Amino acid sequence: MKAKEIQDLINFIKESGMDEVNIETDQFKLSVKKNSEVQQVAPVIAAPAPVAAPAPAPIAAAQPATPPAAPASDEGSASGSGDESKYVAVKAPMIGTFYRSANPESDPFVNVGDKIDKGNTVCIIEAMKLFNEIESEVSGTIVKVVADDATPVEFGQTLFLVDPS
Repeated sequence: MKAKEIQDLINFIKESGMDEVNIETDQFKLSVKKNSEVQQVAPVIAAPAPVAAPAPAPIAAAQPATPPAAPASDEGSASGSGDESKYVAVKAPMIGTFYRSANPESDPFVNVGDKIDKGNTVCIIEAMKLFNEIESEVSGTIVKVVADDATPVEFGQTLFLVDPS
């Protein structure tokens, strides 16, 4: 892994609001942890007035990103928690940017109502400038697209709900 790629990853983590990321491949193991105390002290030392105001803004921007995810799952619950319990979640196997199609001009890999088989490509996650095709681990019908196109996703975040019946 090159220094530029590591810096890009650090910038991505900084913008996404995540506190810690661990990546392990056959070639390397990387652990990045954001220490919020150090970040708060450094801006105060550098320039107390100008930097202190922007520092809370990114935190505030990161917090609203989390609540919309919660209401989205609440909306699914509103339609019936019994209904949602029978669905299987297709989750993000990595952090990165979620894309529903191969490029902006292409149709999405899957839409609500589409029948999929195990192994079908359902989306792409871009991580460190690599586009990774994500395959379904279950066969069934797509009932909900949870993640928004071209937005950051975290490891284990639900991308789609699939009715396996």
